Amino acid sequence: MTQTITVIRGDGIGPEIMDATLFVLDALNAGLTYEYADAGLAALEKHGELMPAATLESIKKNKVALKSPLTTPVGGGFSSINVALRRQFDLYANVRPAISFPNTKARYDDIDVITVRENTEGAYLAEGQEVSADGETAFSGTRITRKGSERIVRYAFELAKSTGRKKVTAVHKANIIKSTSGLFLDVAREVAAKYPEIEFQEMIVDNACMQLVMRPEQFDVIVTTNLFGDIISDLCAGLVGGLGLAPGANIGADVAIFEAVHGTAPDIAGQGKANPCALLLGAAQMLDHIGQPQNAERLRKAIVATMEAKDSLTGDLGGTGSTMEFAKAIASRV
Repeated sequence: MTQTITVIRGDGIGPEIMDATLFVLDALNAGLTYEYADAGLAALEKHGELMPAATLESIKKNKVALKSPLTTPVGGGFSSINVALRRQFDLYANVRPAISFPNTKARYDDIDVITVRENTEGAYLAEGQEVSADGETAFSGTRITRKGSERIVRYAFELAKSTGRKKVTAVHKANIIKSTSGLFLDVAREVAAKYPEIEFQEMIVDNACMQLVMRPEQFDVIVTTNLFGDIISDLCAGLVGGLGLAPGANIGADVAIFEAVHGTAPDIAGQGKANPCALLLGAAQMLDHIGQPQNAERLRKAIVATMEAKDSLTGDLGGTGSTMEFAKAIASRV
């Protein structure tokens, strides 16, 4: 049985890491076929717009997309193509695992934390953004809803339950931001009460960041609002060696988009230096999502084995291999 996914090759290093990822996926014989679609600068050059209707239709039809990093040009239009995609398909859950891998430059070797970030409201809505005529004052509003809070916290607990994790930590700033962050925390407590088998912890965001650096082993699943989640998930990536090992899933009721969360790195684009692991790990999340957990596990184990062997690692991991050489080494182990 085959499944068609939408593939967005992206900008900068995007096409290189996507080609590498599809090479490994093909080696898995996962029964995937690819429908290519454009977004970002590549779409602007070909179609005169950053997010063509045909791309949105492809994602809507296939319900699953694998996406490389995209560039949003400075100026008018989308504040972020990624944010626009999340809103378009109501991809409310941003799921970012941070797991230790061998032979990295990370300070820890036993990290296993998942950040579940609300993806569609909060600070990134930036309602009523304005700057005064004299340039002295800027304003941006934040909206948190009971519905948005309830479904993201429930997603975190269901994820913990389905993957055998034991603890969910709700990160907030309700001590100061008593309205929006207070509502999120109130709802988190209500949802947590329905999962007595899973330990529930509350933590103020500034303390959470300190604790992640000092004692990361105390965390299992973190659930939080949009802006805090963006910051914390990058902090967690730093614990395991950087964004080159940081995948992300954007999950909605009907559609899911999987990605590398790092940027387009235009300074090394076209040079074969990019580490494809973040997108490969995003592809592993995708395989889990479409009901292929065995292939997802094969892919993750192949990445670990390749890093243990120090076989064709890219420069950021201390090797001299190219993007595709690294991918071929991983593919040989799947």
